[in-house]
Amino acid sequence: MTEGVVLPGEQAPITVKLNRWRAALPSDAWPDNLPSSGEVWRRDVFAVADACRAGSASPRQLLTAVLIWGYGPIGYGPWRTARSLGADPEGKRLGYALEEVSASAPDEDALRTAYRRFREPNHARLPWLGPGLFTKVLYFVGYRRGVGGVQPLILDRVVASRLPAEAGVSRQSDWLFEEWLAYLCWAADQAQARGIEPDAVEMAVVHDR
Repeated sequence: MTEGVVLPGEQAPITVKLNRWRAALPSDAWPDNLPSSGEVWRRDVFAVADACRAGSASPRQLLTAVLIWGYGPIGYGPWRTARSLGADPEGKRLGYALEEVSASAPDEDALRTAYRRFREPNHARLPWLGPGLFTKVLYFVGYRRGVGGVQPLILDRVVASRLPAEAGVSRQSDWLFEEWLAYLCWAADQAQARGIEPDAVEMAVVHDR
């Protein structure tokens, strides 16, 4: 769906040293076809998400792709990713968290279920995978381009610090589902008013536009 396309609002790829990441992670969790240059665009992570929904990539491979993009060149990224993966060696917790958003366009109930599963220790919570990262996973798995309306978007500290008050998000980092949903509804309204995708709103917030 996004192959070969730089998404509107995306200014640059995330640049990482893939060899360093590969050395730190289990071989079964390594996603196929990440750019050998180490320049990872959103389209590259969406490709892994598409493969995961189709059954040709595992939830662990998806998590690796998302966290490579999410952490980028941050030094502790590979270590934390290895700890997150190590707590779910077969990917069952990840698969359970994502089952409601992996089929058709997820509605509010599906987003709520997935969000709460990622937060609950007895369901799918993983170490070092708080809302700032698992909303990235939900974004790549659940976003449906061209559909409009409420779509899963990234909510991390950078986004939260730059959102206006009317988006309904506090500046702490352990956001409740209701805060995430308020932000998604706000972004959907902004996107409709401007004739753009909801994730272009998120990218504009990140870049202070």
